[in-house]
Amino acid sequence: MFNSIALVGGTHGNETSGIQLIRNWQQFGLPSRFNELNVSLSIANEAAIAANVRFVDEDLNRQFTFERLSNNNSAKEAELAKALNQQLGPKGDSNTDFVIDIHNTTSEMGATLIILEADEFHIQLARYVKQQMPEANILVEDEKPYLEHGYLCTTGKKGVMIEVGGQPQGVLREDVYLLSQTMAEAILDFCAAYNKGQINTDALPACEAFRLGDNVSFPLDANGKRTAMIHHSLQDNDFKPLIPGAPVFRTFDGKDIVWENETETYPHFINEAAYFKLDVAFATAERIML
Repeated sequence: MFNSIALVGGTHGNETSGIQLIRNWQQFGLPSRFNELNVSLSIANEAAIAANVRFVDEDLNRQFTFERLSNNNSAKEAELAKALNQQLGPKGDSNTDFVIDIHNTTSEMGATLIILEADEFHIQLARYVKQQMPEANILVEDEKPYLEHGYLCTTGKKGVMIEVGGQPQGVLREDVYLLSQTMAEAILDFCAAYNKGQINTDALPACEAFRLGDNVSFPLDANGKRTAMIHHSLQDNDFKPLIPGAPVFRTFDGKDIVWENETETYPHFINEAAYFKLDVAFATAERIML
């Protein structure tokens, strides 16, 4: 039973779809079919939004580990995380049943639901969303226990993220906004049905999903400078199979670097601008069924 649900936008200040969606719902109200749900609407990082940046000092969406929440870091986002943890959490003993955090990507990930556990509840949620939005992608990040993640959504007893792209940072695209709205409403529809006991795992068709693998870095020289860029045949092909021998990078002197693993993978966050400083080219995933 969901007695309290929190919808959050603006965890990253230049990811505009969630920010605008939350502000619109604050101004005009949620659709009336959600009146029976207890939903709070929050903007997480107003300072980053005002500056039109991902974060001011540090990434807010990595601050919510128990260690970071208990240390004396004076960074703006570290202090903000502690306040949000009190508002939404506290983590591990939360007053919020479900936190839904809305993000954007510059990569062509479409509408992606990120779940941090693959238990029966999250399988039900994934199947329901996929049934309502066949175009949606389901990404499973269960490489560590739920509470060990540093994501804002883990302040809730349960938490998920919505990632929708591609959209340039600081820009609001109507198509991406509408995908964000559709996925958020699908999750709220699920919550309403769940509260009424109308969700049955066996009645929902199994769905395709992708389990997070590893990050793949750009090739770097001895000075830490990039020597290649994403190959055009990989660019914008998030969640599509990358097979052994297929080109991944084009070096700046015109040579192809191919995928040398023995198995195919499903890349996503391809050429993601938010990870530019980390030199992350893309993340890998395996295709699974939930």
